[in-house]
Amino acid sequence: MKAISQFVREYLLAVQFFTRIPITGRLADWVGFSPEMLRASAGHFPGVGILVGAVAAATYALLLALLPDTTFTPLVAAALTTVVTVLMTGGFHEDGLADVADGLGGSRDRDRALEIMKDSRVGAFGAMALVLALLSKIALLAILGSVDGAPTGWEEAPFSAWYICAALWAGHVVSRGLPLLLIYLLPHVGDTASSKSKPLADQIAPGSLLLAFAWCFVVLLAVLSVLDAINLIVACSFAAIALLWMGRLFRRRLQGFTGDCLGAAQQVCEIAFYLGLAISL
Repeated sequence: MKAISQFVREYLLAVQFFTRIPITGRLADWVGFSPEMLRASAGHFPGVGILVGAVAAATYALLLALLPDTTFTPLVAAALTTVVTVLMTGGFHEDGLADVADGLGGSRDRDRALEIMKDSRVGAFGAMALVLALLSKIALLAILGSVDGAPTGWEEAPFSAWYICAALWAGHVVSRGLPLLLIYLLPHVGDTASSKSKPLADQIAPGSLLLAFAWCFVVLLAVLSVLDAINLIVACSFAAIALLWMGRLFRRRLQGFTGDCLGAAQQVCEIAFYLGLAISL
C-alpha cells in the first residue's frame, strides 16, 4: 500500500507541476513536495500526457460531433483543441520552445544564448517558432481529423473521430516520454540556483526512465485497435528522429540541456509524431 500511495503522490505532483489542473488544499498537503519527489515524478511525465491527450481527444471528437459537417470542420476542431491543451498546460512547453528559439536564434555564443533563454520576454525568433509550430500542429491535426478511421464494427458511432482520438492520445504521451532521454544523456546547463528544472538536473534514475516508457507502451498498445502497427512505427520513428536532432543541437550549441529545452523537445516531438502518422496514411 505504501508503494501505491507513493506512486499516486508522485503522479499527482507531476500533474500539479506540468498542468493547470488545481491540486490544492488537503489533497496538496497529502501529495507534499520535495526535490526528490519531483525528480522521481519525471517517470510520470507520459502519464500526464495520458491525461492531457484524453482531454484533447474528447474535445476534438465532441467538436466533430457538434459542428456542421463541412470541409473546414476538422480545421476548426484542431484549432480549438489546441487552445484547450494550451489552457490545460498553461503553455508550459510552448513557452520553452519560444525561449529556446530566441536563445539559439539570437546568439551563436553559448553563454549569451543561455542568458537570452532566461529572459521572460518573447523575441522575434520565439514568436516565429510559436506561430510556425502551432500552425504545423493544427494543420496536421486537421488532416488526421479528416480520416475516417473507425475500426471495423464501430461505424455506427455518432462521430468518425476514432483515428484522431487515438493520434492525439498517443502523440501527447510519446512526446512527453522521449525528451526524458535528454535528461539521461545530457548534462543540465541551466541556472541551477533558480531553474524550475533544478530537481531534474541530476541524471534521471533508470527506474524512472523505465516507468516513463511503460506509460508509453501501455498507450501505444491500447491504440493498436485503431491505428495500424506500421502507422505507429512510422510516427514514433519520426518523433525519435526529431529528438535525436534536438539532442544534437543542444549538445552542439549549449553543451547540455535546460528546462526550456525539454519543453521545446516535447513540442517538436509531438509535431513530428503527427507528421509521421499523416505520411504513413
